[in-house]
Amino acid sequence: MELSFCDPLESDLDLPELMRGRDKKLNEVMGLLGHEFGDLSLLQAALTHSSLTKGRRHNAAQQDYERLEFLGDRVLGLIVSEELFRRFGEADAGILSRRYNTQVRRETLAEICSEIGLDKYVFMADDLAASGGHKNPAILEDVMEATIAAIYLDGGYDAAREFIKSKWWKRLDREGASKKDPKSFLQELAAKIGKPPPKYTVVEETGPDHAPMFKVDVRLEGLDPYEGQGPSKRIAEQQAAERMLKDLQSD
Repeated sequence: MELSFCDPLESDLDLPELMRGRDKKLNEVMGLLGHEFGDLSLLQAALTHSSLTKGRRHNAAQQDYERLEFLGDRVLGLIVSEELFRRFGEADAGILSRRYNTQVRRETLAEICSEIGLDKYVFMADDLAASGGHKNPAILEDVMEATIAAIYLDGGYDAAREFIKSKWWKRLDREGASKKDPKSFLQELAAKIGKPPPKYTVVEETGPDHAPMFKVDVRLEGLDPYEGQGPSKRIAEQQAAERMLKDLQSD
């Protein structure tokens, strides 16, 4: 069941009833995460979208995930970097960077968030939930980073590392994790043939906020533009670059 959450100060329900329901959901989330929180307010904040806190009456204990997301991004980056450095002792910095970028990009975090089932437990305003906010990759990325920060603050570095290990380590050796992406290949090819870097332009954005579709073209000096589409600008850019590369490499 997808949740939305009403501000207790604006709800017709009694506060004790709301708190009991919320605690039940937080206990369910702890089971999904495999971490028993000593401070449930950290987990609650990690799952709370700013649509419930910005411009509304709330007390100091009712926080959203924005500050936690800032910290979680750094904690994830350090732990993934450390493991890649240890695991791939012969890899140069370029390969390590490509493997790192694959593990910390939005698509990976949103995918892991959904795999865990956290997408069903994000507290947000009713209108955002109704428009598909629980499936928005940007929100799921932030929730995943905030959850990592909450585990780190509650249990320390070792607890955060164990959680990340359980969700990320199996991905580190996947085929293609160290391959250059099409945009990188295209930029290198442009440099080799003495052209300026390719330029990407969003030519169209359609769809609702929770399910956007981007159309992007890529231009390289002396060539016709190539177009790509996808649910994010990054994916659309990669597709456009891949199409241009395919034709360039076939010539």
